[in-house]
Formats: sequence, structure tokens, C-alpha cells
Amino acid sequence: MQITETHSDGLKREFKVIISASDIDQKIDGKLTEIRAQANVPGFRPGKVPLTILKQRYGDRVKGEILEQAVNDSSSQALNERGLRPATQPEIEILAFDEGSDLEYSMKLELLPDIQPMDFSKLELEQMKVSIPDDEVEEALTRLASNQKKTQPIEKPRKAKSGDVLVIDFRGSVNGEEFPGMAGEDHHLELGSNSFIAGFEDQLVGAEAGEAREVNVTFPEEYVNDKLAGQDAVFQCTVKEIRESVPVPVDEELATAMGVESLDVLRDRVREQMTSELNTMTRAHMKRDLLDKLADGHEFPVPDQMVDLEFETIWKQVEEEREKGNVDPDDEGKGEDDLKGEYRDIARRRVSLGLLLSEVGRINGIEVTQDEVNKAMLQEAQRYPGQEQQVFQFFQSNPQALAQLRAPLFEDKVVDFIVDLAQVTEREVTPEELRTESAGEEGEAQVPAKKASAKKTAAKKTAAKKAASAKKSSAKDD
Repeated sequence: MQITETHSDGLKREFKVIISASDIDQKIDGKLTEIRAQANVPGFRPGKVPLTILKQRYGDRVKGEILEQAVNDSSSQALNERGLRPATQPEIEILAFDEGSDLEYSMKLELLPDIQPMDFSKLELEQMKVSIPDDEVEEALTRLASNQKKTQPIEKPRKAKSGDVLVIDFRGSVNGEEFPGMAGEDHHLELGSNSFIAGFEDQLVGAEAGEAREVNVTFPEEYVNDKLAGQDAVFQCTVKEIRESVPVPVDEELATAMGVESLDVLRDRVREQMTSELNTMTRAHMKRDLLDKLADGHEFPVPDQMVDLEFETIWKQVEEEREKGNVDPDDEGKGEDDLKGEYRDIARRRVSLGLLLSEVGRINGIEVTQDEVNKAMLQEAQRYPGQEQQVFQFFQSNPQALAQLRAPLFEDKVVDFIVDLAQVTEREVTPEELRTESAGEEGEAQVPAKKASAKKTAAKKTAAKKAASAKKSSAKDD
């Protein structure tokens, strides 16, 4: 085998590899000899089939396998002998190969850059420290209580208003025909909840207990029942009772309703939840600061192919958001070339940070254990009650999905490793100050290489807003 480097420019390399015809033929004959031991050819005893016959029967298939193996083995050898680490899959092009002639191919690739991590002990980071005042916990309990709706019949007769709960009987029809799901008795309907088809609840505002009303509505064009989609409907409704919401006090009964043994325990649970949420925000703040300092503190070339792949991922998301009508205000009025330039800079930074953290992890032997992966799979499976087994099977049969699950675990471990070495100072802040600062910060809490979203970094801007969720209309919310 002959390996010649034909091009070298920065991270880009190109090689020409020649494998002699005799080596190829020898490998083919060796493979055919293996086949002969098991081949069942009429007229010949097992193991006695001539190679010429085997070549006629299996030659093309064997030749393809041998050529693929020869290219894989020789390309790996070329990289290993030179200690090269490709950034992406090498590009192979067969230059020449005929029966009885040498195999010649070219191999183009980009290398991972040599990265010298900075002295992390010189990094200065800020860790926000927040304590939750008792009054904020009590406010949270009050909000929790307000979500536990309780109603009672109105004390004095009056007309129904938004926010009231009506106890109604209703029966609907389309062109005189009744359909399943268009009738109900003693149904509790909160006016203003938009749980019934658009316009239904509005026509019951002002009704009195005992009153019968005719409600006219139109089913939406995208309604789940094709027979009703876009159709006009008439509902005969009888208001049997008007109920109004009453405040739910923060007391032991509330704690019982929430499934805990006492109000003190509920208060502790609320504080723990608030603390967890705020700790997540403080970590995100410090992580953004860390990523910015890492980006500023390192300078190394980045493989163009990796940048191209990252840019394509980001740009695809931007275009998808545009189709939904979501355009970043900072993007408005800019030409496509300018926008692509900005997003390519973001892609380059994302790749750069991803390579840096990957190298820090490699140098320091940071690994994600199987137990940690299993725990992450379990957490993901718990998001889909009743489908846990399918989720596990999906990850176990999908290496790419499993890698995406492993990536943030690795990222967090590397970040923690760096933070442990850095000089971290604490700053006391109130929950409100933390929320205000976090809301005003733009940046990525996640390492760019994850490709989770097209968010801009702190020095840049957000890539695209999330699509606003469209509330679908329905006849009623069961």
C-alpha cells in the first residue's frame, strides 16, 4: 500500500492511496476460499469447488466487500500512522480500479484542531446566591390556593357573568340532525374558559337561572369530526344554576387536597420547588458567563465542514420559524446574505465551544457512566406515562437519539469540572433581582454543539422566537 499526502492547508488534508492489484486479488481469493468451505454447488463436493466457479458465482459480491474493506482499513491506517483525528467522516473518491489493476482513491478530510485549554484556575466567575423570603412563599401558596377552584351557588339572583360556573343541560343539532357529543345534562361550564366551541360561552353571559337559551355557533374548519367541520350548529340550553367562585384559604384543608399531611409540609414543598427553580436560573447565569469567558479565552481554527453542518441546522430552524410567522425582531429589515453571515458566526462559535469542552473532557478523562444514561432515560420515559417501555426501546435502538441524551450529561460534567477549578465569588440577590437579570440576558445556557435550538449567544441575539401555541377549538373539553 502506498499513501501520499497531496494537499495540506490548515486543518484540511488530502491523500492519494494506492493498493496493489496483487493485494486485492489475494484478499479476494482468501474470501472465496472461506466461502468454498461452505458453498453448496451442484456437481462438487463441499470444499472442492474450483475458485474459478466461485468467482463466477460470488465474484462481484466478494469484490465489492473486499474493496470496501480495503478502503476502510487503508484509510484508518493512514490516519493512525500520522496520528490524525478527523473532524468529520473523510470524503473518499475512487480514482481508478479495473480488473487486474491497482486500486487508487483520494481521501479528503478536515482535522480536529489542536486545542490548548486555558488555566481554569485563573477564571473568575460569579455565583448568585438567593434566599427566598417568607412572604414570597406565602404568595406562592396563595396562588396555589387560587388554582384550586371551588364554587358555590350565588346567594342573590343575578345574571351570569364571565367567571361564573353554569350548571346547564344542552342539546345540539346540525341541520336538524343530532350528533354524538352534542348533548349533556348537569354540565358545569365556566364562562370565559373557552372550553366549548368559540362563541358558545359568550351567548350565555347575562342568562339567569331557569332560563332557556338558543345558542348558534359554527364549528371550525379544522374540527376533528369531518361531518361537523365548518357546519352551523344550534344548541338548546337550559341554565339550571349559577355558581360563583369562592376563595380557597391557605389552610390544612388545602394541604390535604394537595396530597400532603400538613400545611407546614406543603409550605416546605413550595419553598423547595421555588429554590430548585431559582438554583436553575443561577446556574444558567453562571454558565453563560463561563461560556463567554471560554470563547474569549481561546483561539483556534474550526473545521469548515462542522460549521457548515451547524449552520444548516440553525438556518433550517430559522426558516421553519419564518414559515410560522415568527421572526426575530433583530432580523427584520436585513437581507438574507447579512442574516446568513450572522448565523454562520453563531454556528462557528457553537462549534468552537463544543470542541473546546469536548477536548477538556477528553484530556481529563471525563465520562458519562451507563448509570447516568439510564437515569436520564428513566426521566425521559416518565414524561410519557404508559409508554415507558416504548421510550426505552427507542433509545436502545437509536444510537443517535442516545448520543443526544448523553451529550448534555457530558456537557454538565465538563462545566462542573471547570467551575470547580475557577475562582467563584458569591453575590447575594433577591429572587426578583435574579429574575430580572435572567430575563434581560440573552445567550445560551446549553453548549452550542447540542444543536438543541438556534439561540444566539450572549454577545449576539436570539435566533428565533418559539412558535406561539395555537389554541384549538372544540365542542367541549371532556
